[in-house]
Amino acid sequence: MPDTPADITTADPWSRLRRFTRARVGIGRTGHAQTTDAVLAFGLAHAQARDAVHLPLDVRAMDAALREAGQDVLQVHSAAPDRETYLRRPDLGRRLDDAGAAALQPGTPPFDVVFVIADGLSALAAQRHGVPMLQAVLARLRQWHIGPVVVAQQARVALGDDIGERMRARQVVMLIGERPGLSSPDSLGIYLTYDPRVGRTDAQRNCISNVRPEGLPYAQAADRLVFLLRGAVALGRSGVDLKDDSAAVGAALPDGG
Repeated sequence: MPDTPADITTADPWSRLRRFTRARVGIGRTGHAQTTDAVLAFGLAHAQARDAVHLPLDVRAMDAALREAGQDVLQVHSAAPDRETYLRRPDLGRRLDDAGAAALQPGTPPFDVVFVIADGLSALAAQRHGVPMLQAVLARLRQWHIGPVVVAQQARVALGDDIGERMRARQVVMLIGERPGLSSPDSLGIYLTYDPRVGRTDAQRNCISNVRPEGLPYAQAADRLVFLLRGAVALGRSGVDLKDDSAAVGAALPDGG
């Protein structure tokens, strides 16, 4: 009889797929349970997701990075005064507080688009990816009349409607931290609304999700967003009637086109 017990850890045949994703696939098992490494990794991922929700946005650093990139910046706050209220009262995150409303002025002539970088449910995502994502988009919109970049705290997606309406923007683009996942605490979402105004519904927006180097890279997200921005102008609306056919259109273009 051997002196050491047999190894009861069973490798998962899907484990090779882990080379292509950070998702929890192919984690294997020990007997009937998960391996210790998998359990510890799950606990770490859960803690990172919780931290991302409660991490405050470093507005000063964001402002400095945007100004260094040559952008004018406005700072606003939703009607949710703190994080606890923001999480318990989503409605307050959808409208500006009095100071934020007073800070926004309409563009003359109207802005073609206003970009908002917002903490949402992951300030980590906005902090890491907001500025480089914005730079990738602006490089593709050099002929557009772009408004000042608005940095918003305690913001929900619909806060962009209030911002866009007050600034007389033809379109508003919200770069906002998405609800953290167990393998993606820093996922950035992009929401486009044509003719923004208070009362718009989610059906009247277009969304690009999971923007980060491990998900949808900045360049691809920028191409999709520009396609949708131009499509919304041509169609006269955004939302369910505006389809993201950018991949099909790109595939149909000749080489070098």
